[in-house]
Amino acid sequence: MDIVTIVLIVSGLVLFETVSSIDNAVINAEVLSTMSQKARRWFLLWGLFIAVFLLRGLLPWAIVWVVNPSLGPIGSFTAALSSNPAVAEAIESSKHILLAGGGIFLIFLFFHWLFLEPKNFGLRGEKFFQKQGVWFYAIVSIILAAVVWFSIKIDPLMAFGAVVGSTAFFITHGFKENAAQAEKKLLGKGDTSLTDASKILYLEVIDATFSIDGVVGAFAFTLSVPLILLGNGIGALVVRQMTISNIDRIKRYVFLKNGAMYSIFFLGSIMLLDSFGLHIPSWLSPVTTALIIGYFFLKSRNALR
Repeated sequence: MDIVTIVLIVSGLVLFETVSSIDNAVINAEVLSTMSQKARRWFLLWGLFIAVFLLRGLLPWAIVWVVNPSLGPIGSFTAALSSNPAVAEAIESSKHILLAGGGIFLIFLFFHWLFLEPKNFGLRGEKFFQKQGVWFYAIVSIILAAVVWFSIKIDPLMAFGAVVGSTAFFITHGFKENAAQAEKKLLGKGDTSLTDASKILYLEVIDATFSIDGVVGAFAFTLSVPLILLGNGIGALVVRQMTISNIDRIKRYVFLKNGAMYSIFFLGSIMLLDSFGLHIPSWLSPVTTALIIGYFFLKSRNALR
């Protein structure tokens, strides 16, 4: 992997992690506004360590390790940078399992946003799909059934990976729904029964839930755990900076969420196609992500004007 490819991948990861975590930054900023200065400083310092090193560091490593148990914990972390042909062969032979699960997870995430979540309509057709919300479960069920049908002929574990991706989506979706209700209770009713420690714990759980989206999407860019850690870690730093300084300004760019979700759909599609053996150039994910998010950024800026 040459230096240009590495820079391109890391840049794409930073951009994707930053934009896909805007909702997380907004929740952080709103809850932090109800906490004491001491608690805010603790969360922004130690919470950053947890977000970067524990969540976005351990999660991709754990995923690669589960898919490739023969590599062991250290081997899983350094596998993608290893020049050992046996290690490369182990990664290559099992990547379709990981990619199938990740692809299903991201595509479900996109269709849930398209059909069910409130949004600022950025493209024609979004309003139509919003009115057809009842079809979300039918659409994703058909997609899962089709992927399992075709993948089970290739490798039963690949089909199982797709089912795991579906399961992971609905579990994390449940956590997000619960978090949304908790946030309304905390901010809307001015609930003073929660201590700062409880709020910090709440924010860490939310951060863990939102980090899954970014980590899964990262595998569409690369299977290199160190690169994922670097890109997502820098992205987490940017999100924390937005939380501290200019979250209100970021919220004014109303179509950035649209860009993040269309990027998620594209990355999920890439992962599924790659899992079925279609060769995807390494530059395609970061370049397309930048183009999609850039388009919606300009659209948001024009709307401000």
